[in-house]
Amino acid sequence: MRNKHLLFVLVVLVTLCLTACVAGTNHLKDTSNADGDVAGFWLGLWQGFIVFFTFVVSLFKDNVNIYEVHNNGGWYNFGFLLGVITFFGGAGSQSR
Repeated sequence: MRNKHLLFVLVVLVTLCLTACVAGTNHLKDTSNADGDVAGFWLGLWQGFIVFFTFVVSLFKDNVNIYEVHNNGGWYNFGFLLGVITFFGGAGSQSR
């Protein structure tokens, strides 16, 4: 009986932790930044290529982000993901 309670509490805690990590909506989607630009596919691709270097810089600088929130949505996300995958060698690099 005690194991069932412990398992229940563990499942509830894991579920709460996982739901706390769910991404929210981007309220700045399709809005322009201070320069009047909205990031699209090509900027997403470039920022995906340089994500590792940007991450390292962002650890030391407060005004550097690795993801542009002023983007056009799906195309920016696709470019960003494609750039990250390409930079890190893709999923097939370790298949041998």
